[in-house]
Amino acid sequence: MATPRTDVSRSELLGVIMREHREGLVTYAEKMLGDRGLAEDIAQEAVIRAWRSMDRLLGMEGSVRGWLFTVTRHLVIDWVRKPHARREVVGDACNDPMPGADGTGAVHDRLVVRPLLRKLSAEHRAVLVHIYLCDRTLQETAGILGVPVGTVKSRQHNALRKLRAVVRPEAA
Repeated sequence: MATPRTDVSRSELLGVIMREHREGLVTYAEKMLGDRGLAEDIAQEAVIRAWRSMDRLLGMEGSVRGWLFTVTRHLVIDWVRKPHARREVVGDACNDPMPGADGTGAVHDRLVVRPLLRKLSAEHRAVLVHIYLCDRTLQETAGILGVPVGTVKSRQHNALRKLRAVVRPEAA
């Protein structure tokens, strides 16, 4: 649907958006966020914004699909930049640092890893969680946190240095 026709009604255009573009928006957001549920919420908000902007979309020259994907990208960026996204701690989406069939990994996580991570700033903690516990690359971490890769590298270095000083004070 490259250019909407002016003889298309609001409800018809909304139906077309839902049928033809919703799943693509969810997939697009999921690739950026790595979370299907959150991606569905973002796509839903993009559709709501389309509904609110229906008069503009009906008379718009250009691609409704392009408009929808731009709105989705901006919603993802806004979500990632919110403080709650940056203060992420070990969660369900991450693997235990030392998984074991007998549950020792979870115990180790609660007794050792989490208290150590709490000694770090939210920014440093988020970088380590994404890189080491969620097994993400520097580029993925930078994208999720909305910061440059160099900032991720710097935060990783400083966080590890601080943890070393806590664990082995004589080495600091």
